[in-house]
Amino acid sequence: MVCLPRDRECIELSDEELLETGRKVIRKEAKELLRVSESIGMEIVRAARIVQGCEGRLVVVGMGKSGIIGRKISATLASLGTPSFFLHAAEAAHGDLGMVCREDVGLFISHSGKTSEILKVLPFFKRIGAPVVAITGCSDSPLARNCDVLLDARIESEADPLNLAPTSSTTVQIAIGDALAGVLTKIRNLENDDFALFHPAGNLGRQLLLKVEDIMGSGDLLPVVQGNATVGQALFEITSKGYGATIVINQDGTLGGIFTDGDLRRLIESYGYSCMDRPIRDVMTKDPRVISPSKLAAEAALMMEESEISVIVVVKGDVPVGMIHLHELLKAGVA
Repeated sequence: MVCLPRDRECIELSDEELLETGRKVIRKEAKELLRVSESIGMEIVRAARIVQGCEGRLVVVGMGKSGIIGRKISATLASLGTPSFFLHAAEAAHGDLGMVCREDVGLFISHSGKTSEILKVLPFFKRIGAPVVAITGCSDSPLARNCDVLLDARIESEADPLNLAPTSSTTVQIAIGDALAGVLTKIRNLENDDFALFHPAGNLGRQLLLKVEDIMGSGDLLPVVQGNATVGQALFEITSKGYGATIVINQDGTLGGIFTDGDLRRLIESYGYSCMDRPIRDVMTKDPRVISPSKLAAEAALMMEESEISVIVVVKGDVPVGMIHLHELLKAGVA
């Protein structure tokens, strides 16, 4: 491996000059992204329809830096329900082509469109009749001329100061791959629950799969008092159930309101301990925040954050069936 010598003389530049270099790289890449967003046409739709109609898998073929981008594009598409795998072009020519079937679709990625390893794989797809979509920056390259759909990833220049390292080119490639994934998402009318099927583990899976009913307190754990109960009786319910609040119900079992430990503190500050004999219906919060048990737990977390509260009443219609506390959301890894 060739390395630059450690004692190589560096140019003395100010921090401001170095900062501007970094910003310039980002601006150049942003300019290329804006240009490709305006130039891309119906070919992205044709490519998506080919992938949608695929009865096998999407085989993403790449080499070098484009290969690294291909791995990411393949992973993104797989996360959205498109069976996909990455095929290294160099390995493909040494036996890995046995993984490819005529029902598959190839997505070939090459900035130049002339990479020899890529071009050696292309005839195999043609021979078995598998369609080929190409992402390349050269519309007159062998890859561009021999694909079924060309997604033009042309750039004006790389973003690095030398205009040599794959920077703008790889950024445009990954953006086109994401655009393809986005079009497929629309075609398939995917929803959060569909996406969750492919992400059952980790924080993302918890946010998409965990519902309020999975972690709420209910039954004997639910703090509840009648509207004619006293503040003292409500206090006992609050302390015995550990939610820092109690639900107040009407005679017909519907939700009347909520009374929290914060409400109690404010009540004592205003009236002293004589308030313990007051009916809870006179001092409760009559319009508490509520949520359905079928809603995502992540929605409960957002509701708490926006309203700056720590507990929400869970209802079916007008009847309280549970309570969910911020601590439960934190324990479940949602908040």
